[in-house]
Amino acid sequence: MNKPGYISAKPLSVLLGGVFSDAFAKQGFASRELVTRWAEIAGADIAKFSEPLKIQWPRPVEGQNQVPATLILRVEGPMALEIQHSSDAILQRVNRFFGWNAVGKIALRQAPLSRPKARNTVKPVEPAAIAEVAKGLSSVEDDDLRQALARLGASIKRN
Repeated sequence: MNKPGYISAKPLSVLLGGVFSDAFAKQGFASRELVTRWAEIAGADIAKFSEPLKIQWPRPVEGQNQVPATLILRVEGPMALEIQHSSDAILQRVNRFFGWNAVGKIALRQAPLSRPKARNTVKPVEPAAIAEVAKGLSSVEDDDLRQALARLGASIKRN
């Protein structure tokens, strides 16, 4: 009887790497690092209000030098003016990241950023509220069960 071969689990990034690379390539990005590392490249203050949408590469003209690309940024609201003023610094940082003068100018598009929604955090219930609910649970004999029910009751009362 033959033994089954060694099965190894592959990381999700390996399996989906090609899918994401194709999506980023359609937007003009040679690699996804400009998007995923935007906060490191542009700085936290700029990345808080902007994100790269795509890079537009001009069509090459035979016999002429390659013209640098245009980086299109999505910018949130009134920060567009501030980011426009700091566009030279952003260009230097992006080109330093690429290692050559790949981007020659920045175009801004004002629109809300696609940020993940903030998760609601659960605040712990105050011990005084738990003790108050526990007074009414004197008929429950098991201490652990009584404490669990008291915590549940206090959290329900809070909401």
